Amino acid sequence: MSPLPWQDPLLHALVLAAAIAIDLLLGEPPARLHPVVWMGTLIQRGRDMAPSGRAGRLLWGLFLALVLPTGCALLAAGLVMIPWVGPLLAVWLLTSSLSIRMLGEAGVRVGDAVAEGRIEDAREGLSWLCSRSPAGLTGAELAGAATESVAENASDSAVAPLLWFLIGGVPGAVLYRCMNTMDAMIGYRDRYFWLGKPAARLDDLLNLIPARLTAVLMVLLADRDRGRGMRCMLRDAAKTDSPNAGWPMSAMAGLLGVQLTKRGQYTLGDDIRPICGEDVRRCWRISRRAMVASAVLVGGALVGQGLVGQGLSRQGDHLDEGVAVLVTDGAVVEEAQDDRSGVARLEHHPVR
Repeated sequence: MSPLPWQDPLLHALVLAAAIAIDLLLGEPPARLHPVVWMGTLIQRGRDMAPSGRAGRLLWGLFLALVLPTGCALLAAGLVMIPWVGPLLAVWLLTSSLSIRMLGEAGVRVGDAVAEGRIEDAREGLSWLCSRSPAGLTGAELAGAATESVAENASDSAVAPLLWFLIGGVPGAVLYRCMNTMDAMIGYRDRYFWLGKPAARLDDLLNLIPARLTAVLMVLLADRDRGRGMRCMLRDAAKTDSPNAGWPMSAMAGLLGVQLTKRGQYTLGDDIRPICGEDVRRCWRISRRAMVASAVLVGGALVGQGLVGQGLSRQGDHLDEGVAVLVTDGAVVEEAQDDRSGVARLEHHPVR
C-alpha cells in the first residue's frame, strides 16, 4: 500500500471507512497497543531531558517538535508499505489518530453529572476532558468548560487528523496526532512554557484550516439557530488566546444560545439563558455531525479522485490499443482500429 493517498485513493477510502467504523463502534485501542500512548512516553522522556535556561529549553523544544512528529510519520509510512499487512496497519494507525467516541463519552459524563447535581463527579470527569482546574467551579462553569472542550476537540479529535490524512495519508494523520499530543503535554503557559512553545505554534499552524472548517460544519449541520451561530462565530472567534479554539467554541455558544466563559480571559456568545448540563449533550450531537461530515467529505474526495483516475487510465489504455505508429523505410505506418467495422487498417504517410 502506498503511504500517499493520491497514489491509491480508493484503498485509502476503505482504510478511512474502517477506521471511522472501529472508532465509533469500539472506541480507542487498549493503552498497551495505542500509538498515541507510545508517543506520549517519548514526549515525556524528551521533556525530562530538557536543559535548563530559556534559550536551551526553547531550542530543545524546537528539536523535539521537528524530530518526533517527523520520525513517527516516517515510521508510519514504512509500516503501511509492508506487503499484505500494510492496509491493516494503516487502519490501526488511523483509528489511533481519531478519538470521536471517547470525546463524546467524556463530555456527556460531565454534562449528565451536572444535570443530576453530582458536582464532584462532574469535576472529576472534567479533569479527564481538559487541562482546566475543576476546583471551585460551579455547576454552570463545569457544564461550560465541558461544552467548550467538546466543541474545540471536535477539530483535534477528528476533523484535523482526517484533513491531514487526505493531504498526507496515514503519515500525515500520525504527524498531526503526535504534534497535537506534544502541544497537550508541554504547550501550556506553565513551567514548560519555553520548552513547549515550538510545539504549540506548530500545532496552531496545523489546525488553522481544520478549526475553521469544524466551526462552519457545526453551523451548517445544527438543527436550529444557524444564523446566530454564524454571527457569534464571526464576532467572537478572535477573543481567545488561541488562533483556532475560538472558532468552534464561539460557533457552539451561538448555536446553544449561551455564554461560554473562562474567568479573566474571554466570554463567547450571548447570554440568552444560563448554560446547563443538557447543553453538553446537544453540543456533542452537533459536534458528532461535524466530525462524521468531515469523514464523508474526505472519503468522497478520495473516491472521486480514484474514479477519475480509473477513467483516465481506461481512456489511455483504449488509445494505446487503438493506434500504433511505426516508421518503416521513409514512411509512417499507422495502424488504427476502425470504430465502425472493428477491422484494423494500415495508413501510410510519407516522412518529409
